[in-house]
Amino acid sequence: MVKKYGELYLNARKALRPSQGDNASVYARELLSLASGKSVAALLADRELYASEEIEEKLNGFLARILAGEPLAYILGEWSFYGLPFLVTPDVLIPRDDTMAVTDLAIEAARTYPAPQRVLDLCTGSGCIGLAIAHCVETARVTLADISEPALRVAKQNVANLRLKSRVTAFSVDVLQPAPRFLGQFDLIVSNPPYVTTQEMAKLDVSVWAYEPHLALEGGEDGLDFYRAIVRNYCGLVKPGGALCFEFGMGQEDAVCAILREGGFAEPELRKDYRGVVRAVAANK
Repeated sequence: MVKKYGELYLNARKALRPSQGDNASVYARELLSLASGKSVAALLADRELYASEEIEEKLNGFLARILAGEPLAYILGEWSFYGLPFLVTPDVLIPRDDTMAVTDLAIEAARTYPAPQRVLDLCTGSGCIGLAIAHCVETARVTLADISEPALRVAKQNVANLRLKSRVTAFSVDVLQPAPRFLGQFDLIVSNPPYVTTQEMAKLDVSVWAYEPHLALEGGEDGLDFYRAIVRNYCGLVKPGGALCFEFGMGQEDAVCAILREGGFAEPELRKDYRGVVRAVAANK
């Protein structure tokens, strides 16, 4: 029996509430919008109209995926970060609000250097940090780098979608190896590297562990393998007076600051995320 759009929304919200809590309404609207091909605003206007059985079947399929633990972002195929729409697939981490802290720091740092500012985003994933910098600092020239070719394909598509191809390039780089000479030098290097410890990996929520790429999550026994490698291998690519910005996990700030100081960086500036957790650092060479 066909149902009205309003009924489908209410049923979806009810099904999602036990697992999604206060987010159930948003999830229900987004999934119904995807299933129907209508905007959220159009759904509100059409709530008394009847939806087809095909739309209800699509919606039920999306609900089943959410209830199994799949993140909404992967179902939608797009996620907003820093006010910009990003293509996301299971080949890249979903951009999170936590990452706003290091992005803010990097944008502030980039603006202190003369144009054109050269910026390198290591372990770029979807490209969200580097592309947010390019969007906000219109004179910046940004290089995105990642070891994962599937991730780079996503990043390159985001470069094209955001119409930043004239100022943003992307390369395959393994940060655990010496930096390629062709990259040159940068005013700023920013990175949100893998920082989940080996022990913590087994405790991650199923929505992360089962769906997001482990390559972009696991940072070794203490979660700091990539910080040591980046400082060791990429310090020479930072211009004198240039900056290195990192995101890190909860409670890792002292260890990351120590790695930076040992690598020749001084005056680390820490930044909290929206939840009040110390989440990012910027330090000058």
